[in-house]
Amino acid sequence: MHSAAVRSNLLVSEVREVMDIRQASEYLGISSDTLYKYASEGFVPAFKLGNRWRFKRSRMDEWMDRQSDLHAADAELDPREKKPVRPAF
Repeated sequence: MHSAAVRSNLLVSEVREVMDIRQASEYLGISSDTLYKYASEGFVPAFKLGNRWRFKRSRMDEWMDRQSDLHAADAELDPREKKPVRPAF
């Protein structure tokens, strides 16, 4: 029963609507430094509470949906209209 309580506490932290930079970077799978840069540049939806960045999960999800829609639209372009990609060596 103890492990169920521990799991339930983990789930509570996973579904938190407002995340700090560490939680949001884990959620997005990027480093905290990268996310800090993105937030400072206005690339990702974020707000400051005092002097600390905060991220609403619902806004991040909407932003990711828009980003994936943009990339899906790029994939539907005629291959001749796409920019050439250099092969990785």
